Amino acid sequence: MRQAVAPLKAGATRRKNYPGKRSATFMRALVYTAAAVTGLVLLFLVGYILVKGVPHIRPSLFAWKYNTTNQSLMPALVNTIFMTMLALLLAAPLGIFGAVYLVEYARRGNKFVSLVRIMAETLSGIPSIVYGLFGMLFFVQTLKWGLSLIAGAFTLAIMILPLVLRTTEEALKSVPDAYREGSFGLGAGRLRTVFAIVLPAAVPGILAGIILGIGRIVGETAALIYTAGTVAKMADSLFSSTRTLAVHMYSLSREGLYIDQTHATAVVLLLIVVGINALSSSTARRLMKGRTNGAK
Repeated sequence: MRQAVAPLKAGATRRKNYPGKRSATFMRALVYTAAAVTGLVLLFLVGYILVKGVPHIRPSLFAWKYNTTNQSLMPALVNTIFMTMLALLLAAPLGIFGAVYLVEYARRGNKFVSLVRIMAETLSGIPSIVYGLFGMLFFVQTLKWGLSLIAGAFTLAIMILPLVLRTTEEALKSVPDAYREGSFGLGAGRLRTVFAIVLPAAVPGILAGIILGIGRIVGETAALIYTAGTVAKMADSLFSSTRTLAVHMYSLSREGLYIDQTHATAVVLLLIVVGINALSSSTARRLMKGRTNGAK
């Protein structure tokens, strides 16, 4: 005879996969713990920089010319802006259009595409000092550009090119194929589809890659010491030796006499990075909002 199964009481539920529930609870707690630790570390770093640097911000730090009395960061700040703009002008178009070719035009399974991806991933992991040595040997010595703004910008462009390429490629892959099929169905060609449909939809991901590239440019020191130099003055031309904010901080801390000014420079650098991220995020939201309103 079959044994009768007692009916469940009201409000009671059968417990199934209890070990799985325990594992899910453990993983959820692990994720929350990791997120909390990451947030605390970030808050500690930002707080440490602000506490150490804000009290030492003086108007003399923003003088137009650097000397041993004011330790001005203004020349380095202007040079950082020029260096970033020039490096992005060189790397961003190449990275974006290279990713467009790899995703939209190259045949799937193409060995050339696989080779480019492997090379991009490999170049992303190379230490910056290696790029600096390459830039010194090729741009500074072989091309005889000397320690200059343009030599540093070309070196940084080579550094961030794999990053822009890979992030743009992933952003383009995340665009649904239905967008492309709908555009083709309406009679649009591939070129029009890419520039009118695919690229606007991938703008947030592309901007994320550019932001990461800007962060690497602004914080780079090793490569620029070998290619742009450490001269504390504004660049008179593309072939002038200069220093960026990160190199300026390194030079001040290495001397050991201007640690307070180093902390103040770190605060300015932090504010610049936060401002760039906020501006890029706002631009991405506006573009997406304008695209949505246009679609309506």
